[in-house]
Amino acid sequence: MGIVEIILIVVAAIVGLAIGYSIKKNKLDQELHLLEDAAKKKADKLLKEAEISAENLKKEKLSEIQNNLKESKAQLEADALERSTKNKAAETRIQQKEASLNQNLEKLKKDQQQVDSIRQSVTDQLQNLTKKQEELAKKQEDLTKKFEEAEKIKSQQQAVLEKNAGMTQEEAKAKLVESIANEARKIASVQVKDVMEQAKQTANREAKRVVIQSIQRTAAEHAIENTVSVFNLESDEVKGRIIGREGRNIRALEAATGVEIIVDDTPEAIIISGFDPIRREVARVSLHRLVADGRIHPARIEEVVTKTFKLLNEEIVELGERTCIDLGVHGLHPELTKLVGKMKYRSSYGQNLLQHSREVANLCAIMASELGLNAKMAKRAGLLHDIGKVSEDNPEMPHALLGMELAKKYNEHPDVLNAIGAHHDEIEMTCLISPIIQACDSISASRPGARREIVETYIKRLKDLEAIALSHNGVSKTFAIQAGREVRVIVEADKVSDDQTDMLAFEISSKIQNEMQYPGQIKVTVIREKRSVAYAK
Repeated sequence: MGIVEIILIVVAAIVGLAIGYSIKKNKLDQELHLLEDAAKKKADKLLKEAEISAENLKKEKLSEIQNNLKESKAQLEADALERSTKNKAAETRIQQKEASLNQNLEKLKKDQQQVDSIRQSVTDQLQNLTKKQEELAKKQEDLTKKFEEAEKIKSQQQAVLEKNAGMTQEEAKAKLVESIANEARKIASVQVKDVMEQAKQTANREAKRVVIQSIQRTAAEHAIENTVSVFNLESDEVKGRIIGREGRNIRALEAATGVEIIVDDTPEAIIISGFDPIRREVARVSLHRLVADGRIHPARIEEVVTKTFKLLNEEIVELGERTCIDLGVHGLHPELTKLVGKMKYRSSYGQNLLQHSREVANLCAIMASELGLNAKMAKRAGLLHDIGKVSEDNPEMPHALLGMELAKKYNEHPDVLNAIGAHHDEIEMTCLISPIIQACDSISASRPGARREIVETYIKRLKDLEAIALSHNGVSKTFAIQAGREVRVIVEADKVSDDQTDMLAFEISSKIQNEMQYPGQIKVTVIREKRSVAYAK
């Protein structure tokens, strides 16, 4: 095949392709025109529907606006009617206020007229007072002149009197004041004596009845406690077992209990010495258990002492609870109950503290009942008044204040707190049961045999008693008698009169009461004796 033929074929193919493309293009153009016509028809349809919807919406809005306009018009008309009514009411009120203001104005005019008349009257009175003041000033000048003349005459007469009397005016005043003071002292001493006698007649009988009845109804036994305990043995053979080899048993017992074990020639007895009764009791019970068991060696001793301590603590709690039940004291804190039990193993001047507190509690209840006070509160305060003596805290604080702090810590009643703190005058008494606690404490302590007193303290108290009485003017001799329950005062007859003896006895008793502490009461007897001595020759 030649090149011409190939070219013809290629040209024929290109022409065929061009004719096919032209035919296809014509078909696409026709379809496009059909789609454009359909879209135009649909758009026209949608446009007509939108115009119809807009027209309908416009009509609805127009109808709604017209309705709103009608409602607004009706509301405006109603508001206008209401404002018209309010304006009429306001005009009526304004008219009423104007009428009231006119009336007040008329009243103010009348008041102004009255004020003007009063002002005129006051002006007239001021003028009259001014005239009177001028007259008084003139009279005062005349009186001043007369007073000066009288002073001159008085000074002249005073000079003449001083010359005739031989003393100045100040000396005469001093003598007059001294004579008046002496007379007043005499009258006061007589009145004090009368008042004291009258008070004794009216109050002493009833007070004695209450105190004696309380003491008689609470009679108690007393036993003086020492600082040693005696442990009895069946035979002296046990002493060697208690001492042990080279004394190891007795040293172990002393180290575990804190007491001193004295084994001497006393037959069938061992002495347990110590200031703490609880430790002595532990040592005594431990010895009893060791001797009964027969096994005595250091390890066994420590075991027995430990168990004895636990048992004794339980016994102390049980004793405190039993004491509260016996006395009818309920609601006491467990710690206070334990301290009450510990009182059994404490003593004050040899008097058992628990027995003393029980006695004071019963005395307080009886005395409070006789006086119409709260007996339960008084009994509670009486039981707890010495609770500070068994506490191991703050040993330097006075036991009354320490007991008050303990009771306050465990929420006791304020009256009970004051009674505990004030029974030795550490604080001021603020309730009625406080003096009852103090009195019953003194009664229990002053029973015969209740307490023992150290000889040095006893002698010092007697010396202080005589020194207080001897410190007053006019006292020549003093004697403390009846174991310090009475002091006799001998005065000089030329320095102290009969009327002054009553006042002197009162002053001495007051000073003793304020400066000393003592059980019971002290009688002060002032003796004035006039002796006239002459010799016949």
